[in-house]
Amino acid sequence: MYFASDNTGPIPQAVLDALVQANTGHAPAYGADPLTTEVTQSLRDLFEAPDAAVFLVPTGTAANSLALATLCPPYATTFCSPVAHIHLDECNAPEFFSGGAKLTLVPGNDRMTPDALRATIANEGTRGVHGPMRGPVSITQVTEAGNVYSLDALNALCSVAQEFGVPVHLDGARFANACVALGCTPAEMSWKVGIDVAVFGGTKNGLMGVEAVIFFDPDLARTFELRRKRGAHLFSKHRYLAAQMAGYLRNDLWRDLATTANARCAELVDSLSGIAGIENEPTANMVFASLPRTTHQRLMAAGAQYHLWSGNLDGTNPDDLLTARFVCDWSLQSEDIARFHALLRN
Repeated sequence: MYFASDNTGPIPQAVLDALVQANTGHAPAYGADPLTTEVTQSLRDLFEAPDAAVFLVPTGTAANSLALATLCPPYATTFCSPVAHIHLDECNAPEFFSGGAKLTLVPGNDRMTPDALRATIANEGTRGVHGPMRGPVSITQVTEAGNVYSLDALNALCSVAQEFGVPVHLDGARFANACVALGCTPAEMSWKVGIDVAVFGGTKNGLMGVEAVIFFDPDLARTFELRRKRGAHLFSKHRYLAAQMAGYLRNDLWRDLATTANARCAELVDSLSGIAGIENEPTANMVFASLPRTTHQRLMAAGAQYHLWSGNLDGTNPDDLLTARFVCDWSLQSEDIARFHALLRN
């Protein structure tokens, strides 16, 4: 009953097999190997983007930070949600890699609205040399609050960015889960709605550690390779990054893993319904729910693992409602959900 994070699950056997297959003989370093060539073409095919520039990096923080640094000069600002991962959970890495470009928060919740984004962008770039210039918009899909932007919502935000002539970055750490939730293709959730650079996440969906950064206009990517090297994120034995991604892409494993994770979350939501207060629209693999303190104490004592998002277990009132985050990964079984269901309704 492990719902703490989809970062913590095991690696699928098909990905381990791909690593073993790559671990023979010698191969050119720094991305000049045949596996990287295969993965680059596979990602171009998957995204229906034959000219896209594709790069692999080992972490989501590197993917987001290096992509935004490529799009945002140090005298500009990136626009994002107040709960965006790049704002709350990356230790100022986007600011560091961009040479100090600031983040400007768009008022509202985890899903930005076109009106709020338009007003926020319009408010910047108006003070000449005294204020930040307008830079990229960063959208998180799935959001940090477990919600999914519809394709129409993504298109509306990208249209606002286009009004101001600024590019759009998609933080897709849970890209696959969102694709499955929307029943769409990667192309439909990226460049077809106006995204300029997308992160195709793998680590949260079962990989050991690799993310793909995809620039749909290769002209925007000219400095990414240099930034990746300067930022110490260019692997010498690059074939081992590529092997993971190759295993992930073959036979649409990426989609199968996300489908399973989303299905387990739907089962978990069914278990929580009627007992917990569901606080998001859990169409992907994450649900936020409020339960009494005494229920959390009982669940955790029985071995359920998840994170409280508000309050703590040690309060004096057993009936206080505490919000928790539950995240499902590909390895969870229906039996795990059934055990949790039995505990919850004991």
